Amino acid sequence: MHNLTQEQLAEKIGVSRQTVIAIESDKYLPSLGLAFKIAHLFEVKIEEIFIYKGGKDED
Repeated sequence: MHNLTQEQLAEKIGVSRQTVIAIESDKYLPSLGLAFKIAHLFEVKIEEIFIYKGGKDED
């Protein structure tokens, strides 16, 4: 399952390939719903895929 192309991943989670590229390059933060879709697809906890990088003031 981890050998997906960007296009295959995009199709499985219902977004464009460009969105997957933007997420991978930290140019786009996915919605919480999309983040959960990705975690569910890979059968891992959301924290294993996404790391919160905000500061204290961004809570």
